[in-house]
Amino acid sequence: MNIVAILFLFCITFNNTENEILFQNASLNAEALLFCRNVLEGWLQFADPEIDLFPRNLKGDTYWNAKDCSADNYPFITLSAYFTNRYIFETRMKRILKNEQKLCNRVDRLPDDWDLIRKTFRQPEPKLEDLIFGSAEYIKDGLLPLTEYLGPTEWSERMIGLMEDIWKYAKIETETGLLPDISHEVGGDLLQGLCRIYWLTGVEKYKEWAFQLGDYFLLYHLPIDTEYFQLDDHGCEIFGGLSEVYLLSAYKSPDKRERWREPIHRMVQKILKVGRNQQGLFYDAINPKEEKVLRETLTDNWGYNYNAIATIGIIDNEKLYLEEIQKTLDMLWDFRDYPWENDGADGLADSLEGCLNLLNRFHSENAEKWADYTAQRLLKKQRPSGIVEGWHGDGNTARTMLMYALWKSKGCYLHPWNGDLSIGAIKTEDKKLQIVVKSCWNWTGKLHFDVARHREFFHFPIDYPRLNQFPEWFTIEKNKKYIVRIESEKEVEIVGKDLLEGFPLSLPPNSTKIIIVYES
Repeated sequence: MNIVAILFLFCITFNNTENEILFQNASLNAEALLFCRNVLEGWLQFADPEIDLFPRNLKGDTYWNAKDCSADNYPFITLSAYFTNRYIFETRMKRILKNEQKLCNRVDRLPDDWDLIRKTFRQPEPKLEDLIFGSAEYIKDGLLPLTEYLGPTEWSERMIGLMEDIWKYAKIETETGLLPDISHEVGGDLLQGLCRIYWLTGVEKYKEWAFQLGDYFLLYHLPIDTEYFQLDDHGCEIFGGLSEVYLLSAYKSPDKRERWREPIHRMVQKILKVGRNQQGLFYDAINPKEEKVLRETLTDNWGYNYNAIATIGIIDNEKLYLEEIQKTLDMLWDFRDYPWENDGADGLADSLEGCLNLLNRFHSENAEKWADYTAQRLLKKQRPSGIVEGWHGDGNTARTMLMYALWKSKGCYLHPWNGDLSIGAIKTEDKKLQIVVKSCWNWTGKLHFDVARHREFFHFPIDYPRLNQFPEWFTIEKNKKYIVRIESEKEVEIVGKDLLEGFPLSLPPNSTKIIIVYES
């Protein structure tokens, strides 16, 4: 904690422990947002001056592609701009989306690699399999998280268009009809995308496509009935996808749920039995059929796998599944220095992301301590330029630090933002939200709160654990009334829908304001 924060502790009257946490959260929130702002500015230095697209990496791959640039880097640079530079968000980031479609769409709306030097497609002829793979990755890793946070936008329109054209070219004959792809990775990508697009739009064909894939994997080609199952990236996607389509069946097709119940639980139990070390962390790959571990390296996607297990456990009230997750979180501190993906930034980011998503549903002081420690490991990876490692995985680090910043502010943010502004928050036992806002300069703007995005944007029946979401920590209900009190000022009562427009706030130089919010 810096000296200014320490001095502030003597100026307010709340409980000392809560004060410390509140101000620490503000400092950590500021660090994380600065990291994201620097990633944004670092990568925009390397954007093409005419079309604003940037290369796959900074060490030789001078082309833009869907599965990496669009899926992993661009969306989270875009969200970084949303929080730290709204002008860039409204101009350059939206221009990139338009140019990406104008230049890269090759077969209908399916994009192909664009060579930034030669100003043409990288390959002389399109390969449909590659276009489907890149588009599925773009949906699952890029456009879904943008929609999870921003709701229906031009990015969700792009997502729906890609899904439409992927299924237009479904040509693989299977027991359940024509499918566009049957690999664990792409099948999982499509399942996650289809389930959420169905909830978002209510259009029946997306549900039917999802059920077609669900039947293929759960009734005919169960992933654990093989000699190779990857619990790491490029394989674990199917686990998350099947958990989401199982949830969809629970609410929309009880008969199908009953047919799927035995195989999906057999899958969970086999993975729990074979796929983990003694502390509950998952290995990279297993042979489930022979119950052997194939790669004993621990996957940084451990949290993604537990998302799936938690979702299935919640649907069918399998308390044992949830207890296993709790045990793992409570032992996580023992792995605070584990070299995820050879101690790379992307490995740290994926591991931290999974933990934050679970902490939204499970309480574990050890896991919270681990998350703070891991965030500091990740923050140290950034270079003075803002670049982290100079490849498309840099966007994933920004994604995770945004999640971390929102955890520390309980979903609140300030607009307009600057690097000398910070916000931290805690939830008290009596369900009040305590917020601290600090500014070094004169600042006038608005304090923004989170909404129940899972319900407002996607119409989900429950806020189930899932990959590529931004957890909800404290949400405002539109039709409820709230009391807002700023230190010694008179409290005000505000209807939720008005509070969601942003609460006006002004701070003089070198000042702090403590704000308390609770239901009326």
